Amino acid sequence: QVQLVESGGDLVQPGGSLRLSCAASGSIFGIYRMGWYRQAPGKEREFVARISWSGDSTSYATSVKGRCTISRDNAKNTVYLQMNGLKPEDTAVYYCNANRNWLGILQEYWGQGTQVTVSS
Repeated sequence: QVQLVESGGDLVQPGGSLRLSCAASGSIFGIYRMGWYRQAPGKEREFVARISWSGDSTSYATSVKGRCTISRDNAKNTVYLQMNGLKPEDTAVYYCNANRNWLGILQEYWGQGTQVTVSS
């Protein structure tokens, strides 16, 4: 099992910045990708950004490209999402996601979520 713990969500004004963190623990061997998704009230969960375990490959949703940067700290088994130029439409619960390949079996894990609210 993999445990994912997010932190960093907050209330921020439009144009502000936040950095979300996701710490992975437990059976992390075999994780090949981690990412962030978000879910706004009344909407489906959507992809935000992902990064390979090695950190050499990243991908972003069009809606956040240029405003967000995903990164990782291998020593801390932690993935970060730096969000700049926040907009009210970025308001959502942000979930950390991990994909693991264990002996050929693909597994997916989710964190409990952290609330980001963008409002004046």
